[in-house]
Amino acid sequence: MNFDFKEIVTAGMILFAVIDILGSIPIIVDLRNKVGQIQSEKASLIAAILMIAFLFIGETILNLIGIDVNSFAVAGAFVIFFLAIEMILGISLYKDDAPSTASVVPLAFPLIAGAGTMTSLLSLRAEYYVENIIVAIILNVIIVYIVLKSSTKIGRWLGKSGLAVIRKVFGVILLAIAVKLFASNVTGLF
Repeated sequence: MNFDFKEIVTAGMILFAVIDILGSIPIIVDLRNKVGQIQSEKASLIAAILMIAFLFIGETILNLIGIDVNSFAVAGAFVIFFLAIEMILGISLYKDDAPSTASVVPLAFPLIAGAGTMTSLLSLRAEYYVENIIVAIILNVIIVYIVLKSSTKIGRWLGKSGLAVIRKVFGVILLAIAVKLFASNVTGLF
């Protein structure tokens, strides 16, 4: 076993920024208002399974369909970039119909375990030991579960201005992650 506290913290912070569960509180509160109850346990468990499964078989799936990790990472960098722009500027580039339920879709996928998260997992796998990434995933899923369970209280406590500040801060962090992801993978395309 190659457990390394620094790797766990670093991978955990990257995943925390990409998942952006705190920045998603306004979306979660809105979903809760539209559909009533959010299935926090189911959404958290499905997201964890998706992330851990992708950590192990993601590269194989990409190879099977003829996509290399660098291409996927650059594409993911664009997705993360546009998510960051949405958060920083307060605009909505991606429009989706209002869901009728809030369990697996849209919570577990794509809100928690979306393209940005999957790309980050592949990038982390290239740099860190798998067991450290799994611990980071589990820690993040615990945080996600807690936030999902108490999203209404957190939303009231932070208020609209607090939520806006959190979204902007995490937007800048995501933007930096997108730039780093793009820069470290774009040379591998040529």
